Amino acid sequence: MSTRRPLRTRVGEVVSSKMDKTITVRVERRVEHPTYGRIVRRSVNLHAHDPQNNCQVGDVVRVAETRPLSKTKRWRLIEILKRGGEKYTLPALEESL
Repeated sequence: MSTRRPLRTRVGEVVSSKMDKTITVRVERRVEHPTYGRIVRRSVNLHAHDPQNNCQVGDVVRVAETRPLSKTKRWRLIEILKRGGEKYTLPALEESL
């Protein structure tokens, strides 16, 4: 009987969904600077598999590590935690003459 290790998961924000069935997720972490002691943000971009193309830019998602799916894709989408706000566009002016 083999015991599987728990899935390594990360939570991040979708920064690109232009590829087919692939999203780019930015995962940020806050660490203390070794010399100055200030809290700084470090981030890494992960490519994740999104089979139904559900994600949009700005969504907060949970991804899990998986086997290599392509040259750079090593993560897969688990769930969408929060839908991101799309960019606000001005309403079209109605022609009322």
